[in-house]
Amino acid sequence: MPLNSEQQAEIDEQRAASAETRRATVPAIEEILYQALPVLDHGFVRVVDYMGDDAAIVQAARVSYGRGTRRVQDDAGLIDYLMRHRHSTPFEMCEIKYHVKLPIFVARQWIRHRTANVNEYSARYSVLDREYYLPAPEHLAAQSASNRQGRGEALSAEHAQYVLQLLRDDAERCYAHYEEMLDPDGVGLARELARIDLTLATYTQWYWKIDLHNLFHFLSLRADAHAQFEIRAYAEPMLETVRRWVPLAYAAFTKNRLGAVTLSAPALAVVKRMLAGDSVAQLDSGLSPREWRELMAAIGRSG
Repeated sequence: MPLNSEQQAEIDEQRAASAETRRATVPAIEEILYQALPVLDHGFVRVVDYMGDDAAIVQAARVSYGRGTRRVQDDAGLIDYLMRHRHSTPFEMCEIKYHVKLPIFVARQWIRHRTANVNEYSARYSVLDREYYLPAPEHLAAQSASNRQGRGEALSAEHAQYVLQLLRDDAERCYAHYEEMLDPDGVGLARELARIDLTLATYTQWYWKIDLHNLFHFLSLRADAHAQFEIRAYAEPMLETVRRWVPLAYAAFTKNRLGAVTLSAPALAVVKRMLAGDSVAQLDSGLSPREWRELMAAIGRSG
């Protein structure tokens, strides 16, 4: 993920500046503030601002001023309780703002999370860079036979190279036509029209601001093993920024949400029957075949 000299100079300038403040700051996230964390081949995630910390969550939950004589263990226990019982509003007291560079097709999946403030780079006003995403060969796979929106077996090396060449050729041709249409000495087409010829692999950028509660919801879906690889690649460094920013909340999240399983009422009834020694099969479980498979996978048993 090479940055051009202008981008690097901007980041260096931001990281060199400092300011006194009375608001809460977190040294661990200050260490990486403004720094571009590489993602995929040309993308990045960087934290450009944040508000609040673990103490802000505790303060909101207790509706009090200052920490008093409470111990860190007390705060950790309260935050874990809030997360475990889904008391979400205290987590909304913390906010974070990211600058993200990502392929357009990832952005279109990402934007479905409608609980953030977003401002995207506009191709109506500016010319997009000649940068597009090409998957690594090992991430090229056939359509899954059991998941309509997922991948199955990896392509053969021969087929993977063929697909990569198609993607590269198409992206290069589209961008060449994009430049040709924009040329003021030639066609001189308006930028807002020329952009329609670009592929979904083209990189865009945005600023994305969100509160911690909704960020956790985003990460619970996008850091999950079932999420598309490309958006999961962004969720993983974002998880690390959260760990640095609010370590107690991060620990509660990974324990109670990211590494946890939610059971439906019928599924819980099945587990209770199993614990009581009953032999339960799918046909008499009250669960559909898919629900049964999911439950068996969750508790580590064969179907």
